[in-house]
Amino acid sequence: MVNRVVGDEDIIQNSECDSGLDPQKVADGDFDEDGRSKRTGTVWTVTAHIVTVVVGFGVLSLPWGVAQLGWLAGVATLLVFGIITFYTSSLLAECYKSPVTGKRNYTYMQAVQTTLGGKMYMVCGLVQYAIVTGSIIGFTLTASISMEAILKSDCYHKRGHDASCQFSHRPYMIGMGIFEIFLSQVPNIDHVWWLSIMATLTSLGYSFIGVGLALATIISGHGKRTSVTGIEIGPGITPAQKIWRMFRALGNIALAYSYSLVLIEVQDTIKSSKSEIKVMKKANMAGVLITTTLYLSCACFGYAAFGNYAHGNMLTGFGFYEPFWLIDLANIFIVVHLVGAYQVLAQPVFSAVESQARRRWPMSKFVTAEYPVGIGNKTLNFSINFLRLTWRTVFVGLVTSVAMAFPFFNEVLALLGAISYWPLTVYFPVNMYIAQKKISPRTIRWFGLQLLNFVCLLVALASACGSVEGFGEALRIFKSPN
Repeated sequence: MVNRVVGDEDIIQNSECDSGLDPQKVADGDFDEDGRSKRTGTVWTVTAHIVTVVVGFGVLSLPWGVAQLGWLAGVATLLVFGIITFYTSSLLAECYKSPVTGKRNYTYMQAVQTTLGGKMYMVCGLVQYAIVTGSIIGFTLTASISMEAILKSDCYHKRGHDASCQFSHRPYMIGMGIFEIFLSQVPNIDHVWWLSIMATLTSLGYSFIGVGLALATIISGHGKRTSVTGIEIGPGITPAQKIWRMFRALGNIALAYSYSLVLIEVQDTIKSSKSEIKVMKKANMAGVLITTTLYLSCACFGYAAFGNYAHGNMLTGFGFYEPFWLIDLANIFIVVHLVGAYQVLAQPVFSAVESQARRRWPMSKFVTAEYPVGIGNKTLNFSINFLRLTWRTVFVGLVTSVAMAFPFFNEVLALLGAISYWPLTVYFPVNMYIAQKKISPRTIRWFGLQLLNFVCLLVALASACGSVEGFGEALRIFKSPN
């Protein structure tokens, strides 16, 4: 999933747009009533935005998730998360405009600030940046595993499927960290727009390759044993481990639906009219239907192909060996997607910290001075800022170090799902809707919304506990001399 994170600097710029309204330009039809360029989005373009934002590396773990839950609970969980996400997204659509003034909220955080106040705005910001940092750690880990998988795929193709093809993905983590240090010196997100397009196309590419390979395995008659209740208790799986794995599976599935953070921005592209909210709700329904269908295809075909012992990452666990070039292509797509997603998420965080530093130390050359880079007498369209160089390098270095310390794919995804889905997809949309619609406490509707909130909180806590237990188990295995 590639999300655009927005900070304080964006909101300040939005306010400046509002104050610079030119009535003549609005009358000419070049701008909307808030002074921004005329919006042209339709239900189809917004649906496309939602689908491209949602589909991400979380889809790779869905067969493993269904293997832990089984056919019945696995499919039901995917459908329930889809229904909840659609419902809370519809609530969030109501929060795009103030019902009193009609003023637009351009970002998720701005909607929280306008509706719930400054304290909740700060909490939302902390949650947002924690999720961004965690996601970047996950990107670093997943990309390096895919690089290692390419070597393994080629090795198995040349030496046979029973060959000992062991490689370490840690050097690739370091390599990705070094590459991202250079890439992060690009001043802002507008300069890497092409990375976002590449990330979107490649994420769809590897998702469809995974579904296609799983379907081919089933048709060829090589699918593994499955069951209604998933992986069975027995040798190697205790009842407690079964429960913890089920909790982690909930987190993995939740992560696949964690995209609410960008919905306000997507809604801000819709053509200005009285039916904006209806258009957004239709797009939400279409987007959730399309993504849930893709998720069900990936999860169910993957589970049917790999059975109860499905791998945590369907494209790197080597349930597939051939055609090796297609597996290599899928993993290259994963790497390209995550390299782009890294910058799309990190750049707004970089900008938020640097804008704060510029406001606090406006006279510091270390903070504000730009030094053009040239080759000979030719000046390149690039400059170095010492704050940007040091702060971004330290951030990438720390993220890479944490990823190397916790190289566990499924546990990282489950934790990300646990900490992102409930607050951003359920808690804030529900409470913003209650505040905006002035729903009275202790009414049936209020109790219903709070019950949804509470149940999703319990699921998030269970998933977080499962992922923490998974970290402990994975560390024990990782440190075991055997």
